[in-house]
Amino acid sequence: MTSIWPEIEHLLLNVEKPARYIGLERGAIQPPHDPRNVAWLLTYPDAYEVGFPNQGLQILYEIINELSIGEAERAYAPWVDLEKIMREKGIPLFSVDTHRPANEFDVIAFNLSSELVYTNLLNCIDLAGVSLRSVDRGIEEPLVAAGGHCTYNPEPLADFVDFFVLGDGEEVVSEITYVIHEWKSSESASLSRDSLLKELSKIEGVYVPQMYNVRKDQNGFQVLEPKHDDVPKLVEKRTITSLEDWPYPKNQLVPITEVVHDRLNVEVFRGCTRGCRFCQAGMITRPVRERSADQVRTMVSDGLRRTGYDQVALTSLSTADYSHIEKAVAAVGDDPLSCGQTGVSLPSLRVDAFTVGIAATIQGGKRSGLTFAPEAGTWRMRQVINKLITEEDLYGAVESAFSQGWRRVKLYFLIGLPTETDEDTLGIADLAKNCVEIGKRYNKQASVTVSVGGFVPKPFTPFQWFGQNTIEELQRKINLLKDATSRSRGVQLKWHDPKATLVEGVLSRGDRNLSALIEEVWRSGGTFQEWSEHFDIDRWLSSMEELGLSVEDYAYRHRDKSEPLPWDHLDAGLYKDFLWQEWRDALEEVGLEDCRWTPCYDCGACTGYGLDHVVASTSPPVGGSQGTWQDLTKGSEVPQLLTIRKKSETV
Repeated sequence: MTSIWPEIEHLLLNVEKPARYIGLERGAIQPPHDPRNVAWLLTYPDAYEVGFPNQGLQILYEIINELSIGEAERAYAPWVDLEKIMREKGIPLFSVDTHRPANEFDVIAFNLSSELVYTNLLNCIDLAGVSLRSVDRGIEEPLVAAGGHCTYNPEPLADFVDFFVLGDGEEVVSEITYVIHEWKSSESASLSRDSLLKELSKIEGVYVPQMYNVRKDQNGFQVLEPKHDDVPKLVEKRTITSLEDWPYPKNQLVPITEVVHDRLNVEVFRGCTRGCRFCQAGMITRPVRERSADQVRTMVSDGLRRTGYDQVALTSLSTADYSHIEKAVAAVGDDPLSCGQTGVSLPSLRVDAFTVGIAATIQGGKRSGLTFAPEAGTWRMRQVINKLITEEDLYGAVESAFSQGWRRVKLYFLIGLPTETDEDTLGIADLAKNCVEIGKRYNKQASVTVSVGGFVPKPFTPFQWFGQNTIEELQRKINLLKDATSRSRGVQLKWHDPKATLVEGVLSRGDRNLSALIEEVWRSGGTFQEWSEHFDIDRWLSSMEELGLSVEDYAYRHRDKSEPLPWDHLDAGLYKDFLWQEWRDALEEVGLEDCRWTPCYDCGACTGYGLDHVVASTSPPVGGSQGTWQDLTKGSEVPQLLTIRKKSETV
């Protein structure tokens, strides 16, 4: 194994943040290298402080290093100052654990959580000294892999990535490792890179673009077909059936420099059935799988002991929906290591599930900011997007927070949603003003921050057929809100750049033709495009014009049901007919209740698993009320609303 630390150590004196590159975090692993093992370089294509807290990367890091035939290290996109030095000195991309060059690994695997990191992925491949396009790579070059939510439309990156993983990675990463290990150990004369990729394509949840031919239908749309009979026509996502079996990360890393979300993170459940029609995460991560209260308590206690953190985040897509939320929050304050001073952060709070009880329980520790996501400014608009919370729900949650001592609340909204009117947009300002008035009853310094993002239609959502708003229209709506909120003391307005929203939309629903666009923007210097100081819309628009690609075609036009979509060869577990009906219901302003409290809607997410679905006879529990849950689960200490069996088992 080669370490290039001697080559880079003295160069770090010339960069802004040397601590990004030295490793040595508490919990970091320096695996002993064995050439017979499958070596993974788990790479986050963004700056260290953004990528370090990513739980998906840390989970796979531990799982692979627990395998007898695997080893894993981490890498992050070098910032522009170090990249310049690396290119001048001929220094390759390296791991932060042992500073081993990236091209000495068997797999360079990327976590893709945002479309705007696509050019960084290309930059990392190039810095690694690996051929940019998959078809050009030789047998000695590493495989390039990718996972994360953006892989539900992998086509814009299909020319650069050898294989994608759809869904949960905990099980499939071991299966991939064993296939690669067997291939490496083979002495067959027919050993080839293509034969390995073909074997990987047979693993459930693994999509290998090279195993599919691309043709155009009669209307010019791209359609993919497998090259071989034993390559799946439809690639199904992977779903782990029990979160309880995967209590990772067991040893969360602790940085030696400042990073975002620098706290102990404990995932309390995965998946969401609230059915928000704009939310890709809620659609593709179904069904809901909870951890028991005991496991959450243990993970919190062990995590505090290992890390020394004084802040705990209980994470999920809607944390207040966790059936034992009050118990989980109380467990943090009651932990002997907490001494009553450990703060609790509850990301992704549903306003209709946040109560005074939860607020009071949190107040034992530090009061961190609370973020609620009403998403839209009027009840009509919230019916369209299926965010079925009333103004009374919002005001009740805000009052619960302010009454328990919070001074600041953040509200998150989307603009540019289907059927949105100016009345809907201005409703955002009205909600914020009323929330501030509630806060001032308890504290004269109460404030509300309104954060506004432009809506981007995502694959495998009911809104995947919607043509998003133009840059000009989004900016007009932002100006409406700037004017309306300027008259309300205590309301602060922040917004996402509509120009970046456009690029996200183009890449979100693009096809393989966009590989040339991504490469062109990268070659023109367009890295770190998710950072406002580096984002340049002109790079994207001029490149699209040169390549003959239409912004209107990719972002602004509506699709119809008959049009093939670039991700039709992938299966996120949702029936296309279900999504289409949800789209029609949205246009008719028809809401759909959470399927945990109604008969099954047959969305497809549970098909093939054998699901014991408990239908509520009463209203859903508020804030984890144990009375209702015990009624449903016949007194069980750990309610099991969703019991999933593996496909091979009978119901």
